[in-house]
Amino acid sequence: MPRKAGRGPEETRRALLDAAGTVIRTRGISASLDDIAKAAGVSKGGLLYHFPAKDALIRTLAQDILDTYRAEVHAALDPADTDPGRLTRAYVRASLDTSYDEVAVRENIALIAQLISIPEIADLARADAERWDTELHNDGLPGHVVTLVVAAADGASTAPLWGVGINVAAARKLEQQLLDLTRDA
Repeated sequence: MPRKAGRGPEETRRALLDAAGTVIRTRGISASLDDIAKAAGVSKGGLLYHFPAKDALIRTLAQDILDTYRAEVHAALDPADTDPGRLTRAYVRASLDTSYDEVAVRENIALIAQLISIPEIADLARADAERWDTELHNDGLPGHVVTLVVAAADGASTAPLWGVGINVAAARKLEQQLLDLTRDA
């Protein structure tokens, strides 16, 4: 299958990552490179040009998810906030962001569940979690406050997985309570 006209290398790479996410989420980690290439609208050779092996594609997909979340947290930093806990507050805001479609949130969680079953990806996620733990605990707040606030934000952010739905008012209230905890510490 030829490359779609007008699509550059970065756009093709993004299309491959998006297609891999969709195909792996729906068909499982055993989804073939042919299926992923077809979903992206490229040949298998085109896929292999960007990702020389399925492992490389999966590792890049997982890293992309981790990097995207890190970018969302940094985008949620308040430039006017210079108090201790600034990063923790951004983490809370990013985790409890209700602007996402519930279906998209559930699909992302389902994809992560597929990826995390791979030991190399579990190690990658563990290293990322350790990095977050270090950065958040060096954010100037008492450790017990960081632990509580982050655990609450993480737990609330997975509620759509259980079909609970995103209750915007409740999420905003929880967000404010967690932010207040970081200021009262």
